[in-house]
Amino acid sequence: MGSRKYFGTDGIRGKVGETAINPEFVTKLGWAAGKVLAGQGTNKVLIGKDTRISGYMLESALEAGLSAAGINIGLLGPMPTPAIAYLTKTFRSEAGIVISASHNPYYDNGIKFFSADGFKLDDDIELAIERQMEMPMVCVASDKLGKAYRIDDAAGRYIEFCKGTFPSDLSLKGMKIVVDCAHGATYHIAPNVLSELGAEVIEIGTKPNGLNINEKVGATSMKAARDAVLEHQADMGFALDGDGDRIMMVDHLGNVIDGDQIIYIIARDALKSGRLNGGVVGTQMSNLGLELALNKLGIAFVRSKVGDRYVMEKLQERGWAIGGENSGHVLNLNVASTGDGIVAGLQVLTAMLRADMSLHELSKGLDMFPQTLINVRFADSADDPLKHVDVEAAVKTAEGALGKEGRVLLRKSGTEPLIRVMVEAHQESLSIQWSEHIAEVVRKVAS
Repeated sequence: MGSRKYFGTDGIRGKVGETAINPEFVTKLGWAAGKVLAGQGTNKVLIGKDTRISGYMLESALEAGLSAAGINIGLLGPMPTPAIAYLTKTFRSEAGIVISASHNPYYDNGIKFFSADGFKLDDDIELAIERQMEMPMVCVASDKLGKAYRIDDAAGRYIEFCKGTFPSDLSLKGMKIVVDCAHGATYHIAPNVLSELGAEVIEIGTKPNGLNINEKVGATSMKAARDAVLEHQADMGFALDGDGDRIMMVDHLGNVIDGDQIIYIIARDALKSGRLNGGVVGTQMSNLGLELALNKLGIAFVRSKVGDRYVMEKLQERGWAIGGENSGHVLNLNVASTGDGIVAGLQVLTAMLRADMSLHELSKGLDMFPQTLINVRFADSADDPLKHVDVEAAVKTAEGALGKEGRVLLRKSGTEPLIRVMVEAHQESLSIQWSEHIAEVVRKVAS
């Protein structure tokens, strides 16, 4: 398989007006995708977006390119990424296209694709689109041009889907829940889902203006949700990211519950109710505490590379259902084909109600190991620091000292010239000591 020129692990992303995120490139991308997808069935593609101001421009560019290739376009407007995956499947579309840069600031944006079955596009289709991008853009005849139309009931359909993943014999009546939508794509979805299931909802981050997405709110900035939970004495809080595929939570005491803890709660509940279907997939960054806690329950645990795309690959390879990342991407293929923050939150609420326990009580049983992460910059032209004998020796020494009560991970950033040095240990002082030691060795080698 060839290497990809434009597509990364999660579509194409960058600063608006630079690199690939500009009207000219995106029009050509729409056309190339249309040419590759044309004739596979319905000749229809859905487009959804988050709340960034650049979404209007990029939506129009994609629409023009797809129309020129003879593809009809269903416009969903602002919708969460997982909603587009779901609607692509239910509308029997060729593909779904998401315009979003997820948790990034407003001045970034991106394009990612879902296949007809609601999963991320296969590598070979992405490569075929890239090859088509090298061809001259030729418009189909006027009578073959694609038409665009707006799908007005998209939000209602997705709200019903989310509610359908929550057991019909349970209710959120009597619960007070803070929902932080990051001024992003879930602003008109998540509060409705929870209130229709009976909860009293306190909304924050639900007033997007095109420029405030993820700004001091949402899953990447937990202070707002935490403060609101404590101020309103809520039972818990949801914090979603800009496109709604990630969730972090807050218990009634103000403690942040991250993706690893959410995965643990969902997996343990699935085990109790006989719906686990195999083991759990985490990533290289998943906390060692998660692995040990799951093993204590007799649940198998394996790690993939960082990125929900790789978690998905491992789940499908093993025929398992549950996995995710500590950043809040949580996958449960029993209920959704992609990471879905709202659905993951509903699964945690289900576990709370079944066990008659608070979120704080449910998260016990998982002792998180302190993690220290240090980024070390290196010159692009330098030899690979990870393969240097001194770095390998430093890692070996640290692993020997920590034994089974710790873990060392060195990896290159996928987006900038950084080596990420991560050490976990049962004691925070040890994780700091060994991460600083290894980082210093990497600095000497990389300078």
